[in-house]
Amino acid sequence: MSTQTLAPPAAQERPEDLRALALRHGLGVSGARPALPEYVRQLWARRHFITAFATAKLTAQYSQARLGQVWQVMTPLLNAAVYYVIFGVLMNTRAGVPDFVPFLVTGVFVWTFTSSSIMAGTRAISGNLGLVRALHFPRAALPVALALQQLQQLAFSLCALAGILLCAGVTPGRSWLLAVPALFLQSLFNTGVSLVMARLAARTPDVAQLMPFLLRTWMYVSGVMWSVQHVLAHNHLPHAVLLALECNPAAVYIDLVRFALIDSFTSAQLPPHVWAVATGWALVAAVGGFIWFWKAEETYGRG
Repeated sequence: MSTQTLAPPAAQERPEDLRALALRHGLGVSGARPALPEYVRQLWARRHFITAFATAKLTAQYSQARLGQVWQVMTPLLNAAVYYVIFGVLMNTRAGVPDFVPFLVTGVFVWTFTSSSIMAGTRAISGNLGLVRALHFPRAALPVALALQQLQQLAFSLCALAGILLCAGVTPGRSWLLAVPALFLQSLFNTGVSLVMARLAARTPDVAQLMPFLLRTWMYVSGVMWSVQHVLAHNHLPHAVLLALECNPAAVYIDLVRFALIDSFTSAQLPPHVWAVATGWALVAAVGGFIWFWKAEETYGRG
């Protein structure tokens, strides 16, 4: 008589049977990536959390410093002072640039908005792993909230910038309103790049150590301390280099804000089709960055 060993009933369950059982009782994979429309809906449903998180981060940013929130304005101002001495005086980049102080300060403030947003996005997932692993929510809420924090900080900086422009003799006008759509497009661009960097840094944390060097290099070629059009007019550069300098998104947004705020910065100093280029960069970065971040939704906080 042969003896047959029977496995326990639970061990005989096939994966297909378990999957069917889970679906029959409304269960799903924990942390599974939802469809893109549903993901957008979930993100919108948490808009109050995003706003509160951004405000809390902004309030706590300089809570240990005696001057507190004053450093939100002092930091770009001190950077502008250093750049003025090194580039404006020692390297004489102010030659041929009317209203160099407003030109420089505007460039520093607008560039700081982009660089700070990207650096914050780089740390969005890796710097909030406890929150990511403890709660279930659309992970895009974190880089979006940090980008919103930088936009809130920009509002303080713009008040200081307006005061500097007035002290430098710049007259307010209706053209100042053009800064609103320019900064809105820049915000979309910053958010999209922040989403891209958040995914990259979540997978490779060393990216956060490399970003300051990349951002510093990007700043030097973005016309923050010098006029792109002045350099292009006095140097015979290859066409590819000229095109790259003119279409550099950071330089495009800086020049648009300068055009809006500074009377001596005219449309002749803007690259061709500048608003189309600014809009294109904003849409490509925002839409492409959001979709690319969403595709890795299931991987954040694991490993």
